[in-house]
Formats: sequence, structure tokens, C-alpha cells
Amino acid sequence: MMIPKECKRLAEVDFPISVVSEQSAREKSIRHGHPSTLHLWWARRPLAACRAMLLALLLPDPCDSRCPEEFKEFARSVLPGLQGDIGSSDLDLRKALLRFIGNCSNWDNASSPVLLEVSRGLIQAANGTEPPLVVDPFAGGGSIPLEALRLGCDAFASDINPVACLLLKTVLEDIPRLGPGVSDDLRKLGEQIKSDVEAELAEFYPYDEDGSKPIAYFWARTIICDTCGAEIPLVGSLWLCKKSNRKVALRRRVERPTGGPPLIEFEVFQPVSEAEVPGGTLARGKATCICCNSVMPPERVRSQVAAQHGGTDVLFGSNGQRVGGCRLLAVVLTGASGGREFRVATSSDYASVFNAKRRLAKLQRESGGISLIPNEPLPPQGTLGFRIRRYGMTTWGDLFSDRQKLTLLTFAAKIRAARPTHEAVRVLLAILLDRVAVRCTSNCIWDATTLCIMQVFNQGQAVPFRSEYSEMAPLQDEGSGWMTSIDYICKVIDALVVTSSSATVSLATATKHPLSAESAQVWFTDPPYYDAVPYADLSDFFFVWQKRTLPNNPLIRDPFDQSNTLTPKELEIVQDETKHENGRLKDRGWFEENMAKAFAEGRRILHEDGVGSVVFAHKTTEGWEALLSGMIRGGWTITGSWPIATESRNRLRAKESAALSTSVHLVCRPRPENADIGDWTEILRSLPIRVGEWIDKLQSEGIRGADLVFACIGPAMEVYSRYPRVEDAEGREIPLGGDPTAAEPYKRGFLAYVWETVGRLALEQVLGTVEARARNGAAGALEEDSRLTALFLWTLQATDARSNRNDSEEDDDVDEADEGEEKPKKKAGFSLIYDVARRFAQPLGIHLERWEGRIIQTEKGLIRLLPIAERRAQLFGESDASAISQRIEQDLKTSRNYTFAFMADVTAPPEISKRGRRKGMVPGETPAVAPESSIPQRVTTLDRLHAAMLLQSSGQSNGLRAMLREEQQRGPDFLRLANALSALYPKDSEEKRLLDAMLLAVPRG
Repeated sequence: MMIPKECKRLAEVDFPISVVSEQSAREKSIRHGHPSTLHLWWARRPLAACRAMLLALLLPDPCDSRCPEEFKEFARSVLPGLQGDIGSSDLDLRKALLRFIGNCSNWDNASSPVLLEVSRGLIQAANGTEPPLVVDPFAGGGSIPLEALRLGCDAFASDINPVACLLLKTVLEDIPRLGPGVSDDLRKLGEQIKSDVEAELAEFYPYDEDGSKPIAYFWARTIICDTCGAEIPLVGSLWLCKKSNRKVALRRRVERPTGGPPLIEFEVFQPVSEAEVPGGTLARGKATCICCNSVMPPERVRSQVAAQHGGTDVLFGSNGQRVGGCRLLAVVLTGASGGREFRVATSSDYASVFNAKRRLAKLQRESGGISLIPNEPLPPQGTLGFRIRRYGMTTWGDLFSDRQKLTLLTFAAKIRAARPTHEAVRVLLAILLDRVAVRCTSNCIWDATTLCIMQVFNQGQAVPFRSEYSEMAPLQDEGSGWMTSIDYICKVIDALVVTSSSATVSLATATKHPLSAESAQVWFTDPPYYDAVPYADLSDFFFVWQKRTLPNNPLIRDPFDQSNTLTPKELEIVQDETKHENGRLKDRGWFEENMAKAFAEGRRILHEDGVGSVVFAHKTTEGWEALLSGMIRGGWTITGSWPIATESRNRLRAKESAALSTSVHLVCRPRPENADIGDWTEILRSLPIRVGEWIDKLQSEGIRGADLVFACIGPAMEVYSRYPRVEDAEGREIPLGGDPTAAEPYKRGFLAYVWETVGRLALEQVLGTVEARARNGAAGALEEDSRLTALFLWTLQATDARSNRNDSEEDDDVDEADEGEEKPKKKAGFSLIYDVARRFAQPLGIHLERWEGRIIQTEKGLIRLLPIAERRAQLFGESDASAISQRIEQDLKTSRNYTFAFMADVTAPPEISKRGRRKGMVPGETPAVAPESSIPQRVTTLDRLHAAMLLQSSGQSNGLRAMLREEQQRGPDFLRLANALSALYPKDSEEKRLLDAMLLAVPRG
């Protein structure tokens, strides 16, 4: 029995958004046994979301008249055992299946034998005895194919990246084939390798004389002061331990020997207060010499570090004494009691490093063939996330100190020489080494709160430059060394569910898929998003070590270019304008063309009754237009759209890029070859109905703001993408995208109507029908700036109830030296992507340029809503709030309408009479606007509201009460806007606090 071609899947009619979002967010904090702890991969999809979506794609909707009765009978026979009485109607059965999908998304249930048996039984009942094939051409970290196996499906996972394919083969093929027992083999061989490495490297990580074991070394790169000649250790923070019950830090002193430059010495101490801990020597790329107080600019700091090839290593004289380069400031040890102890560096610490340096040089001289030290080039200057070339680092080996390189090379040699029972165990050992390597580079930092070394990619998709770094002692059991990594990997192996299903992993490009036509039942993928993640460049960090650990592994190569010593770059579908493919720049157009080819390949390999899903989380309307255009050109019809909260809004990128907190899962079907031409009139009539229904549903599920906006694309596209072409009454094609400022539909494009519809419905919700239909100053409507502010704040709303506010406080991030130059201070206010605001504003008659500098400010692709504190000078001029309050009271007593200071800046000052008005000016009239000016001609309701909020913030209660009484007499608009904005401002914002306090002051009765 198979699902009939026309029968809808559950994913096309309903989905448990809230439950799956909650489980996806929770999964971020699960460590032990989770596959993500096996090996780092970027932008992984949560297993919860993949598992739930796969079930919804594979199961039919019981409410569809074409749903097989056999499936419904089976579902009714198994679900009551899990949920109790589920009801007798088809709608009841649909709800029961959705509850079941929500329960399956819980990580605690991921390995439940009962739930897995029921899941596989339901899929078999719907799709026949032969397991359906799930295909993911951008498999990456493997979340989608892994969940396909868990649910009893066959999986075909492909990726162009060798590192990804090695991980995929291990998780999808090797571990399921060998079973949980492979963890015993790994642990036994791993312990033997650790013992062998320890015997060779013990002299380079010696214990202290009292038996204390060093577990971390706190290093700082150095430069020479141009003024006094002192050596400046480049340090951002001197904290070593910053726990609530214990504080340990470094303090410095200056010694001034005769006949030489000043010296900076350090000592460990326990501060009573934070004020006792001195600041670092490096801030925003500028280095301060504490010996003479001179400040060296970022360019000079960068040039000195670059002259040292990154300054990672110590420079020694012929006698083994340190003469420059990197400086060891402190050592972290495990004391007799097991706690952390700290001490300053000694000469014996440097002796160990010197001996390691000599050993490494000897091994390099004796090696043949491939260089022992990774000499492959780092990505070109300008590659996203890589700024380290500016500091003299040109090869991957430059990211590691000599002792770190010696350690990693020794482990690699022992893994090569090992004789495992299965070759898959050797690969697992190489994965172990990768886990150690991410905390064994000169770009890792010490976390004084958790007392551990942060891995090099702790800022996400980047390899930042660190002026100071912490070196791990990888042979110790504490921290994240070799033995700890074995424990993590063994827990993952034991947690993986072994099934009778099979997986195939292929090193292939998505534009030329190796599968034959109509061979897959599900095509489910999370494609790359333009230049969001430079996967190949990042993965080279692991690739250079895997080449030296697994030299004979067939996956560790570039199958498309044998001369390439790193991972494939040319054919990788990522926008990267530092690279070319066949002489063509890999720009935005190249990316979109190749993504369209990948969608066409997906349509080719999918069976005619199959279903697809594409995950997308791009933050611009242009990105969505390109994705949808590629899907439509590839022969797809979008049939559903589900936003799942898979991203954390407090991650570093979200702070500066206004990234979405949800990933939208588009559900799609192959469009029939004989599909009819669409009628534009019918589509335009059904669009607001379909989008309005979807907004109501998503809001009931807690989806808000920009997440909701992009999630509405799915239902909008349902009415458009089912046709290969849409035409108006004159036979002109209505394209997907176009010029949003055009009046004619065939020039404007369909998506412009989608953004307009969503914006209009949003305004209708928050301000009322009049505002939703207001264009060109329609009677009864609030002014443009009120509508713009309301729409802005509505779009800003966070799905997870946290604001995307740009706080004025500085982030205490550790990447100050990454840029090597001063960064601008973040501005207060609220920010959105300019493109998103523009797409909504234009069709609603809102002209952004009119309000630039008055209520908004545009910079670097973001549009910022000015906080009311920045409008004080506009509204009050040079007068203080007390004077304004008195003036308002006086104006109202003499029946004059109040105006504000910024109006005088619109034109030359008008001639003012003794009564305060320009000659011939009627009460309430404002100065005329010069023809070339884009500033509106009158004080608006929003201006008056902001003025009242400023009076509230200054405690001017008399003027505020007088103003509120006047506004009540003027009409309902003032309080209507105040209440609307109070509901839209983030709950922890100053604006909401002032609005709520002001509303309490409104006279009653």
C-alpha cells in the first residue's frame, strides 16, 4: 500500500510548531550522547526538527479523502496505547498523529523502543514494505539522513566536502554496521595510543616539583613599544578565575633596569574587588605601554605581529633562553586537592617549550613526502570569517605553536601506525584528534568563569585572531583532552540507534546528483545560504590534519581537482567573491544559478508521488526571492511552510546581523508537466485570504515578527507556484520578482504583493483598518511615521520573546584584536534589515527617505528606529524639559497649540508675532516645507507622543497632565497610538516603561 499521489501529507496541512520548536531549542543544551558532540560541524539542523518534519512528510493526512483506510486503521490501533482515547473522527486522528510527532521530537524519546516501533510501523503502513528513500544533497553534519535511518527509512547523503563525508560515513554507515561494541575497541586502542604518546611527550609537559600537573598555559603575543622599547604583552584580560566564590587574577609591575628598556613583570593575586584587577594592554586594536603610557595604533600593532608570522611562538637564543616572541604569563595546575591552582611562568616552563621546538625541527628534517607541519595556504584575504592573514599567518600550520604541532603530529603518527580491528576505528581515532585540535591552537582563549579552554570556533563560523591564547595540556585527564574526547565519542556511539535500514554516503556535487531519475520518495535538505558559512574554508582546519592521519582514506581528497591540496572550493555552492569557477566569479548570480540547478536535480531524482522539503533562514527578501525562483524554475510547487525555532537569538551573529530565530521548512511537490496557466485575478483575490489565515495560525503558535513574515511566504507561494506561468487578462506574465515600485503587476512581480499583503494585515491588527489602507494621507489615518513605527516594531517582535535591541553598552567579547582596529560603538535603538523595512513600507505609502534622521537612521544595510532619547533635541531644541513643560502649560492656557523645536529647522525662521505665531498663521499651523525638503510639514501624532514620553522621563508631571488633557480633547489618535506601541515595544525596553507610566497618568472620566 502506498500513499496516493494526490493525497496530502501531514506536513502540508498542519504541524506541531510550538512543541517541535521547544524541543529544537532545548536540544542546543544537550551534550552527552548527542551526535553533535562527535565532531564539530557548522549550522547543524536540530535532530528534533528533522525527525518531526520527516514524520510529517512521510505520513498522510487522515482528513484527506484519498488517505488509505489501511493506514488509518493501523494508526487507530497503535496510538491509543500511547495517548489513550484519541476519538473516532478523522480530525481526531490527525490531532493524535500531530501529538505523536511532537512527542517523537523530544530528545528523551529519540531512542524509545516503543515510539520508534510505532514510528516505523506508521511509515511502513503509509509507504509499503520497502523502506522509503530519503535524499539529502547538502548533508553536512548529517542530521536529516541520521533521522531518516532512525525512522526506518533508507538514506542517501551526499556532500561536496570530504570532511563532511568522512563524518557522514562514520555515523550513517560504519557505526550502524559495527554496532555499539565498536566503542569498546575505540576506548581500548585510544588508551594505548594515549600511553604511547605520553611516553614520548612527557618531557614537554612536565609536572611541577610538588607533583602539581599543568593543565593549561596562558600565553600572550608581544610587540615592542616604539617610545620606550619595552616589550608589551598583548592582553585583553588579566583574569584567571572569576567564580562567585573565588577570584584570581594577574597584576603587573614595571621594573626599570639600568642600561636597558623597562620590563613588565606579572604576579598572581586574589583581588577583593574587580577594581583591583588592572585592565589589559590591548583594547580595540590599540596597544598601551604601561611603562610610558604611549598608545600604539592598530596598524602598528598589526605590522609588528605580522613580522613575527602571527607571533605564536617563543623566540629563543642559541643558549635556549627566551629573547622575544610569545610570552608565557601564567600556568594553570591541578593541585593535590584536585582544585585549580595558578602560578606565574618559570624558566623551566620555557625549557620545555625550547626542547619541543628542537624535537619538531628534527622530525621535520627527517620526514619525506608531505610536510609534517600543515603548510597548506590559509584562505585568501577577504574570505568571510578569516582575518588572520593580516597578522602574518599564511599557512594552516601558523595557527599552532611548535609544542602544539609536535603533540598533534605525534598523535597522528600513532593513529597511522595503529592496527585496529576495523578501519572505521582508525577514522574514529582521527575524529578524536580533531576534537583535541580545536582546543590545541594558538587561537583558543581561557574562560575564567568555567575554568576551561574555549575551542577555536567558539564564535561560530570564523577563525579569529587572538592576541592572547591558552594552550591545553592534552595528555591530562582534566579538561577536553584525549581521554575526555574518547568518553564523548563513546557516548555518541552507544546512543546511536542501529536499524535494518541502510545508508549510502557519496562525495558529490548537488548539481550533478549520482542517483537515477525518480528514485527517491523524499528530497529533504538544508542548502547553504549565500555567503553565510564558508564551509570548505573552515573545514580545511580539520582536513590538513586528516590528510596526515588518514593518508590512504579515499574520501580525504578533492575528486574534482587532483592538484588541489585542500577541500573543493570551485564547485561548492557558496557565494565567495575571492574565488572563481571556470574563470567566473562566484558572486550572487553564480550562487543563484547553481542553486537552481540543484533544485532541478532534486526534482529529477524525486518520484512523481514524492515530497520535498527545503530549510531556509535567510534574512533578506532578495534571498528568499532567489530561493523561490530557483525552486519554481526547477519544477517545484510549494505546498506548505512551517517556521521552527532552531536558532538562538543570543548567539554572536544574531547580535549584529538581525538573523532570524526560526528556520522555515518549505514543503514542496514536483509540479505536473501539464499544469495549467494561472489566472492573476484569481491569485490576487485569494492571496490575502490565505495569508491572513496563516498569520492567525502562526501567531497562535507563538511565531512573531520577521519569523512570521517569512513563514507567510509558503502559503502565498502555494497559490502561485502550482502554475508554470501566471498571466494577467492581457496574457502578460506576472513574474515572481520585479520592481516593487512599479504600478503594473507584470512589472512589479508577485512577491511585492506578498510583502504588501503581510504589511497591510499587520497594520490592520495593530492600528486598525484605516491605517492598513492608508496611502497618500487618507482621511482618518495616522501619519506615515506612526505607521512606520508600528510596522517596524511589529516586524521586530521576537518569536522567543527576546528583543533584538542594539544596546548601548559595549559587549565584553574577546575578539577585540580580531579586527585590529577600533570598532564603532553600538548605538541604542532597534534595528531591522533595511531591505525588509523597505519592502513593507513602499506599497503602504510610507516613504522611508522622508523620515531619515527624524525617526530612523540607515547605515550598513540596517535601519535603526531612533530611541526617544535621541529625539530630545529635535523636539525640545536647547530648552530643558522643565522649560518645555512650562511652555506647554502656558500655550494651553492661552488656547495655543504647542509645536516643537525641530520645526524651526525646516525653513528659514518665519517672522514671529508677539503672540508667538508667524504673521497670517492660524492656530496649529506649522511652517511650510521647502520644496526640496523631504521632512514632513507638520508635527505628527508620533512627535507629540514622544514629547509626552520625554516629559514623563524628566518627571515633568504638570506639563504632561496638561498635554494629556489636550490630547484627549483633540481626538482618540494619541491614546490609540500610545496603546498600540505599548503592546509592540519589547517588554524590557525603556520606551515601553515610559509609555506605560505615561498611560497611567491619563486623566480618567
